[in-house]
Amino acid sequence: VLFIICVVVSAALAGTNMLTANRIAQQEAQNAEESRMIVLPTADSFESQEDGAYYTGLSGSELVGYVFETEASGYGGKVGVMTGIDTEGNITGVVILSHNETPGLGANAQKPDFLNQYLQPAPEGGLSVIKYQAPAEGQIEAMTGATITSTAVTNAVNQAIEQYYSVKGGA
Repeated sequence: VLFIICVVVSAALAGTNMLTANRIAQQEAQNAEESRMIVLPTADSFESQEDGAYYTGLSGSELVGYVFETEASGYGGKVGVMTGIDTEGNITGVVILSHNETPGLGANAQKPDFLNQYLQPAPEGGLSVIKYQAPAEGQIEAMTGATITSTAVTNAVNQAIEQYYSVKGGA
């Protein structure tokens, strides 16, 4: 009896997965497109480059910037970040795509007060995290009680900056 129940439940789960897989993929693609529009608001459209390694943002036919998806290790696991950088080398937006950080602490990395700190010129050496003082250019003030998450987001943005200079140097 228990075996039959397990088979029926497994079949139901497999059927549900098959029915919803396309819808889930469509929703993820839509969310990714919306996130690209947030991090690079001057772009009208995006083109995938190097098999999805990064995206170029276009306004009409003019290149206005780049969008990179990176991840770094946080307190609760990987933190996925999308970063937009314009052709001038300014960070135009940062969005947290995924995380498993502590609610009320590390999850606060999604708040605009924290993310808006990244809206500055992208230094070639990357950004650094500081605590208990006002940040200068090239510095990000860590969230109280969530230094590891702050560092993870900054490391992911630094990976995007590194990729930007690599792409820009090759352009």
